Amino acid sequence: MKIKLKDFRVREGADVDLGKWPTKVAKVYKSDHQYHQILNDHVARLSAQQQLLYASNGHAVLLIFQAMDAAGKDGAIKHVMSGVNPQGCQVFSFKRPSATELLHDFLWRTTRDLPERGRIGIFNRSYYEEVLVARVHPDILLGESLPANDTSVWAARYRSIVDLERHLHANGTRIVKFFLHLSKDEQRRRFLQRIDEPEKNWKFSQADIEERAFWPDYMKAYGKCLGATSTRHSPWYIVPADDKENARLILSEIILDTLESLKMSYPETTEERRRALLAIREQLAE
Repeated sequence: MKIKLKDFRVREGADVDLGKWPTKVAKVYKSDHQYHQILNDHVARLSAQQQLLYASNGHAVLLIFQAMDAAGKDGAIKHVMSGVNPQGCQVFSFKRPSATELLHDFLWRTTRDLPERGRIGIFNRSYYEEVLVARVHPDILLGESLPANDTSVWAARYRSIVDLERHLHANGTRIVKFFLHLSKDEQRRRFLQRIDEPEKNWKFSQADIEERAFWPDYMKAYGKCLGATSTRHSPWYIVPADDKENARLILSEIILDTLESLKMSYPETTEERRRALLAIREQLAE
């Protein structure tokens, strides 16, 4: 089955109702063997594109992953990016802001970790937490010293995010954003699995259950965020996440499409450098 990327892309300015977006779609592979074949092909192509990105040194790529707990962000990053040279790729995970981070604007802590040209940066959660978790739990804003009675805080933050991403795009950073769309029933199944399998106990915490109680609020916050911040140059993709393997193939296809659209090439060797290399080759051959 061919993956139609536009089926997962959020149109700019769209009114997003996540209840109308599927958490599971038809498999894009026919068997476990074919799944591994496709994934291995994607991983190899991603590795080649990453080398081109590094050599050409004209762009950076930022991949942003957002999701509810147990949606598979960590596993997707691990499997999809398994063939990429670690020297050309960095993963940053953002938890609750520290006291120092709260002394700055909400974009400060993440902009410090933006990828350099030639590299891929991955944000496992990101500055979008400040229009998601902070919206579901308004008490978080109390620690951020915002102006009193600022009723437009969310619209202002959406605008700041879009402006930042527009600035980054204009300066060579390509941004692709993924929301791994998990159903509440599948999250429950994965939580039970974490409890029942000893090797997965470490993944579970009471906070997971507490956040689950706010599911409707999170779906509403995500819907507003995705619609307000998906743009032509920095799109959101809503990836059905109930099937982890399917999600990984969709994610890797989107990342490949982004990299290949840059139409990168290795730097041309000048005649002067070619002569120098030939001279060195002759010395080594002696």
